[in-house]
Amino acid sequence: MADASSAASGFFGSLLWWLFFLYLLLWPQMKYKSLQMARARILQQLSRKRSSTVITMIHRQESIGLFGIPFYRFISMEDSEEILRAIRMAPKDKPIDLIIHTPGGLVLAATQIAKALKDHPAETRVIVPHYAMSGGTLIALAADKIIMDPHAVLGPVDPQLGQYPGPSIVRAVEKKGVEKVDDQTLILADVAEKAIKQVRDFVYNLLKDRYGEEKARELAQILTEGRWTHDYPITYEHAKELGLHVSTDVPEEVYALMELYKQPMRQRGTVEFIPYPQKAENSK
Repeated sequence: MADASSAASGFFGSLLWWLFFLYLLLWPQMKYKSLQMARARILQQLSRKRSSTVITMIHRQESIGLFGIPFYRFISMEDSEEILRAIRMAPKDKPIDLIIHTPGGLVLAATQIAKALKDHPAETRVIVPHYAMSGGTLIALAADKIIMDPHAVLGPVDPQLGQYPGPSIVRAVEKKGVEKVDDQTLILADVAEKAIKQVRDFVYNLLKDRYGEEKARELAQILTEGRWTHDYPITYEHAKELGLHVSTDVPEEVYALMELYKQPMRQRGTVEFIPYPQKAENSK
């Protein structure tokens, strides 16, 4: 009798262990699937509200996985493939709303996305709830309208060569003198000059139809010449001063959508807040 009881106890113990293991394995996937469904519902609501094709490119750390390991995202060739496919499938007579939240990424990928967005026959709008830096700004410049949160930022699009800004490499050679610079630096400066011209010409071509040739050249020069650091925040007010077509009417659904892109789990959150109790105040 004791042996049967021990065997039953061992069986249930093993069963509980396997159930716990399956929970650890499957729960993150179930949670992620739930997030995907919630995001899809909001995108459908936004699409109906704005009568547009809604596309997202949101690069945020996510901790979906067995150990909650964060994945860092940037504009990649996979992004350009997916967005180009979405733009091709979009009705030609309907607007496109592209929601961007990104630190930047590959110039080639950003260029492809920007070109496809510019070539869409109907109106195009890029929505920036928080930030669209570097390649994200390059894509935003292709849209007919840039819709920013009042505290969102864009950034310069000057090319970066490894860890160095292209314009700074060129200036370093100019200041030091060609005869005092090693061959590797001279090669870097040559590549930097080409990269700056390529991006500047591309920005000009993105803007000239909507801004006119003179203004397009001015903006292309400002955004690529390296007058600021590469992470310089171009605020909504600054963007208006530069002459960019920006507004601040971000749809509420976009903020709700951003809530569904979770940051990595931490033992202690760095920011906490309690919404102001409006109902309690109204009941007084």
